[in-house]
Amino acid sequence: MSRIGLKPIEIPKDVTVTMDGNTVTVKGPKGELERDLHPTIKVNLGESEITFERPSDHKEHRSLHGTTRSIVNNMIEGVTKGFEKSLELVGVGYRASKSGNKLVLNVGYSHPVEIEPQDGIEIDVPSNTKVVVKGINKELVGATASNIRAVRTPEPYKGKGIRYENEYIRRKVGKTGK
Repeated sequence: MSRIGLKPIEIPKDVTVTMDGNTVTVKGPKGELERDLHPTIKVNLGESEITFERPSDHKEHRSLHGTTRSIVNNMIEGVTKGFEKSLELVGVGYRASKSGNKLVLNVGYSHPVEIEPQDGIEIDVPSNTKVVVKGINKELVGATASNIRAVRTPEPYKGKGIRYENEYIRRKVGKTGK
């Protein structure tokens, strides 16, 4: 039984949610998001809350029940508060900067790596070893942060690379350790 799918979602006063077939549109103070949902999950749109029903207890319907509720909840949270992921650069000479709206990373390669964000994504560089990815779409924020991290993933011997803030890197002992 999906416990997440059974919870109703409270709609804040400054957010409007509309349904058009399987398409949910959420408008709020930070922007507007639109998403197509799976047709088997029934969405009940009330005055101040949204509930979700599944047609049966098949495994696929049970998994879609909680997933659909989480997607809509993240859309509502995104247009009210927004999402952000922080990354930090660890390594001698590793630094980040902004050139226009592009992110420029110097992380030990012979050339700087430029990353251009998608629409709806904002990249801030508060210091030269910290990068913050912000946006209203949780999926895009996570994917952009993952692409930035993939430029130089943290290695296990010295811990150098681009990591999420507060990410734990499992360290290995070098050659001399027995």
